[in-house]
Amino acid sequence: MRRSDVVGVWLPNWSEALVWEFALAALGAAALGINTRYGVAELTHLLERGRPVGLVVPAQFLELDFGGRLRSALNETGDAPTPWVAVVRGDAAAFDVGNGAWSPRGPHEAAAPPDRPGGQSVEPGDTAAAGAGNMAAAGSAGNKAAAGAAGDPVNYFTTSGSTGMPKLAGHDQASIATHCRHVAAAMDMRPGDCFLAALPLSGVFGFNPAMAMLSAGGACLLEPVFDAPVVLDDLETHGVTHVVGGDDMLGRLMDAWESATAGERPALSRLRRGGIADFAGRAVAVAEWAQRELGAIISGVYGSSELFSLTSIWPAQLELAEGSRPGGTVVADEILVRAVDPESGRRCTPQHTGELQFKGYNVVSGYLGDEAAARDAFTADGWFRSGDLGFVLEQEGSFVYVCRAGDALRLRGFLVEPAEIERFLTSHADVEAAKVVGVSAPSGADLAVAYVRLADGAGTSGDELLEFCRQNLAPFKVPSFLNLVDEFPVTTGTNGTKIRTAELRRRAQKQVAAESGDG
Repeated sequence: MRRSDVVGVWLPNWSEALVWEFALAALGAAALGINTRYGVAELTHLLERGRPVGLVVPAQFLELDFGGRLRSALNETGDAPTPWVAVVRGDAAAFDVGNGAWSPRGPHEAAAPPDRPGGQSVEPGDTAAAGAGNMAAAGSAGNKAAAGAAGDPVNYFTTSGSTGMPKLAGHDQASIATHCRHVAAAMDMRPGDCFLAALPLSGVFGFNPAMAMLSAGGACLLEPVFDAPVVLDDLETHGVTHVVGGDDMLGRLMDAWESATAGERPALSRLRRGGIADFAGRAVAVAEWAQRELGAIISGVYGSSELFSLTSIWPAQLELAEGSRPGGTVVADEILVRAVDPESGRRCTPQHTGELQFKGYNVVSGYLGDEAAARDAFTADGWFRSGDLGFVLEQEGSFVYVCRAGDALRLRGFLVEPAEIERFLTSHADVEAAKVVGVSAPSGADLAVAYVRLADGAGTSGDELLEFCRQNLAPFKVPSFLNLVDEFPVTTGTNGTKIRTAELRRRAQKQVAAESGDG
């Protein structure tokens, strides 16, 4: 393995995910975080765009077929290289897809793993990090291991897919290390504290606060599976002091706590500080509960794959209504934010909504395999275009997030562009066109509703298309409803004929209401 190589880390929230993070950084290589729930379509895209030289996978997790998905994805790729596979917590024999598979060994295991690419095997007693180091030595000139440096790319995070498929946002070692220090200070992380790492480490909202806590001398409670009552007990048992998540996840913890009998509710006496993203309109309720019942301060935050999570968080001393809003005060003076009018391009005055734009160490350094995306992401004067609408406040570095500039949906806590689901549906041979709109469920959560026009003579049913989605997409991207239509409602204007998404959204909302009994 060579410096600047990319390795896909396709692991649950296990300690090995962090071990590989540090091992790759030590070698000057980069980790591409892959969500364990990704299906064949997402994995195929990441293999083609990221071109990882290797993949780190779990031998078993939740009965998910990692080997089958990997083989199916490789069959769909074009000229993407075949990766070696490192198999965590199990036998590697079934995971060789053509370039070798091996299992990192612990210090007390007698059997050495088989030879791996480069012609060098790992001796008994190697850890996961040592195994990666030997691979670097085997693949580099003169058998001398590479060494990471501050400017080396170290992480690529998958974005929401605002252009139809996710981009891979890159950050270097110095940026992540710098951000750890600032987030730890902004969230009052101290030695001996503990962070609830329940969100996937493959994404920035799981990764950044976990790394910040480690940098502060604290610990991380890794939860590979989120079961609210179990996680509540773990919070008490392990003395968790910090949480970060959407109001969907933290709301489930609140619901589980409130549904327990008074004598069985965990005290959560160590919980002190948290950050919350308002995806389902419950942020204020969750923050109020935490403050009233637990004495903890949970504040609104802002972040993204390109800008890191906890780009900003509101100070703990703010009143509840202000402190629970999405947005916040940037965690470092080096991070600059402005709002710009999308039409005129002029900088907005405080309290006036425009596109939020950023400068600073936290801004994406580039998109892996997509130089054009990197050029398009920045203004002529060097500011990153977030694609989010918001407004700055009189206080320097403070802003309020309003909404996405486009039609992105927040599905089970993940930001998903409808175009990504549409593109996948139209990849089916029987589908001529597809349109996906978002509507609100009675709970307030976003639902994706798909409208599909079949090709002439096609006989595929809506249920078959939904099954096609379930087999290949991450579960949170599967439409809640799929409707077959003969024609789309359209309007003809100076820019051509366009589908009337407002009409489809009206129909979808009526359908959801009827299904829920509210119609």
